[in-house]
Amino acid sequence: MTRRFALIGHPVAGSLSPRMMAAAYGGRYRYDLLDFERFEDAWQAFREGYYGINVTAPFKRDAFARVDVLSEKARATGAVNLVVPCAEGFMGYNTDVDGVLLALRETGDAFSSALVVGTGGAARAAVHAARFLGCEVSVCGRSLEKASALGCPAFSFGEARSLKPDLVIYTLPGRAEVPEGLPFADATVLEAEYRIPRLEGGACRRYVSGRRWMLWQAAAGYRLFTDEEPDVEEMLRAL
Repeated sequence: MTRRFALIGHPVAGSLSPRMMAAAYGGRYRYDLLDFERFEDAWQAFREGYYGINVTAPFKRDAFARVDVLSEKARATGAVNLVVPCAEGFMGYNTDVDGVLLALRETGDAFSSALVVGTGGAARAAVHAARFLGCEVSVCGRSLEKASALGCPAFSFGEARSLKPDLVIYTLPGRAEVPEGLPFADATVLEAEYRIPRLEGGACRRYVSGRRWMLWQAAAGYRLFTDEEPDVEEMLRAL
């Protein structure tokens, strides 16, 4: 039977994942968007009809708690964005980390300090990736409690204005207003949001689109789904 895949989350309308999966394998695999407000409903839909799923907001922590086995990156981030069967039940991965690392390596820049804006699942991946790159990492968010939970020095948006990072990884959703005064000007800025980017064209040293993050996390995930190499050039054209 041909494997079927899906993205679960809320909202997921407008996701490029189905287009990228079609491009990666010439349309040989079905990929659906499953939009549910409750994680339990999304998980049931996955169990009833799909081999593997990608997981987006707000369900990455729920998936982390539900799977039976965790990859090293998933365990380190406390978030899961991909689930496939394994001998013990279900295994959770975090390919967002791969997406951040590869998108930043494309720049050729070296980084020593990073500010992660936001406190959700994407922010957790960003913190882990920035540490892997050797950065001293800070986090800012609306909730200092949630920011502190990521294990880094935590700041309010207002306090973060005085920081001078050479890398900013911005993970707030596109529908959210951009906090005023964040230290973008002298930094390379990687924005997670690719559907409604808020920072593209703004003042910064270098802007890296969320499409690059999306491309590389998807390529890593599609390998896990299919045990086949995706056609990254076709995926890029689809983006």
